[in-house]
Amino acid sequence: MASKPIPSPEVLRQLLRYEPETGKLFWEPRGPEWFAHLDRPEVESRIWIGRNAGREAFTASDGKGYLQGQVLKYHTMAHRVIWAMHAGEWAGLIDHINGNGCDNRIANLRAVSSKENGRNAATPVTNSSGIMGVRFYKGGWEACIFVDGRQRHLGRYRTKADAAAARKAAEAAHGYHPNHGRPASVFRRLRRGASMG
Repeated sequence: MASKPIPSPEVLRQLLRYEPETGKLFWEPRGPEWFAHLDRPEVESRIWIGRNAGREAFTASDGKGYLQGQVLKYHTMAHRVIWAMHAGEWAGLIDHINGNGCDNRIANLRAVSSKENGRNAATPVTNSSGIMGVRFYKGGWEACIFVDGRQRHLGRYRTKADAAAARKAAEAAHGYHPNHGRPASVFRRLRRGASMG
């Protein structure tokens, strides 16, 4: 089955309206030219406008903390559409700076490499210490960090606070985002909704 073509940023701007202060997308009215492939373009346009124009778009949850939807039968994530509309091009990875996948304000989005994206991650819920890169081991606290794909040992410490401080200093030295290591469960409550297009 062939994949649907990716709409250009110009097409997205014709079909959607973006509110940068809220991070929300809304459907714009669609004229008969968008329904020229159907028997009654004018009628189909009026029906579509009546059902969708002005309604919020891309409101469905993907179950992982992000909003998704379809535009011209192309399924994608809301933050990817917003970035394309704002920057004029589709990007590979988009990072939510504050870690909230539903916060699609342009001030909260940045195009990043895979490496940069990994340096703004939440602490996994399975982390027993509650601090990224810190663990209790053999009667003391150890700190480590990944740099260029390799784990680097930062030392053993008498207190958890000392190990955490060593980890934070290493994060700063190696270009980790200040939000790296935030709690994972902060933004797990998602809005529910449907999106069409």
